[in-house]
Amino acid sequence: MSCINDAAMVFDEIPIKNAVCVNALLSGYGGSKMWDQGVKLVSGMQLLGLEADNFTFSTALRSCTGLYDVELGKQIHGMVIRKVIEFGADVFLQCLLIEMYGKCGLVENAKKMFDMVGYREGEEMRRDVILWTSMLGVYGKNGNYGEVIKLFNSMLNSGIKPDEVAFLSVISACGHTGQVDLGIKFFESMTLIYGLSASREHYSCLVDLLCRSGELQKACKLVNDVSNTGYESFTVSLWGALLSACNERGNVKLGKVAAQRALELEPRNVGIYVLLSNMYAKNGMWDEIEQLRELMKRRGLKKDIGWSLIDVVT
Repeated sequence: MSCINDAAMVFDEIPIKNAVCVNALLSGYGGSKMWDQGVKLVSGMQLLGLEADNFTFSTALRSCTGLYDVELGKQIHGMVIRKVIEFGADVFLQCLLIEMYGKCGLVENAKKMFDMVGYREGEEMRRDVILWTSMLGVYGKNGNYGEVIKLFNSMLNSGIKPDEVAFLSVISACGHTGQVDLGIKFFESMTLIYGLSASREHYSCLVDLLCRSGELQKACKLVNDVSNTGYESFTVSLWGALLSACNERGNVKLGKVAAQRALELEPRNVGIYVLLSNMYAKNGMWDEIEQLRELMKRRGLKKDIGWSLIDVVT
């Protein structure tokens, strides 16, 4: 923060400022999430006799998104339309407009923006995967999971190869809509059809998909299979996700297995102890909590485990 303040002081001392200086400071404000300062800087450009460029508008839109200020975002949208000549060629700026409306909860505005952007190929409007992924993210973050799946299928029908982020959105959407088989189908198609590598986030989505539908044993088998690949740091979080799901579903037996496997990989992972303690507390297993506390003490873990009234009654 102090470095950004120093940068702002240097900016103030520049006798003749230009758009490059403004953009440099804007980049710093954006990196520090100082959205208010970024908006003020852009608003003051006219007084300095400076014209905003594509980078300026992009940073300003990020600030509006961070502040959830849709009215200001609409003003900047209008300025973009008036002043950016090659707007149709700037996919990044188009995506930011979609995401700004989506983050502010105006899903229909985001969809209208999505329908307008892209490039023309004959009579047809074409969009690259980045634009599709932006709109998928808007639907997902606003809970429109059915629309995520519908839009994903439209993307495939348009001949666009989905990327890893698009698959994250659609697999997560399948989990929220209870479409287990479809989610597994999408997951498998990542590698078999599109040649993409499933990341830790994709496996987490798949575990969540199975857990939401009550398929805890299948989720356990999946995590166990991943564990056998040797990626310890990759799978601890998956065992933790399964442990959390077991707590929600009341499957203490499988939850203990998940905790044991996670702690075999990372014996000093306090987060796993806390999840296990919450499960014990929820089920009134006070002796087990005491044993867990003693185990942590023997292993030299200083963070103590407690339980709250909320843990007991949830």
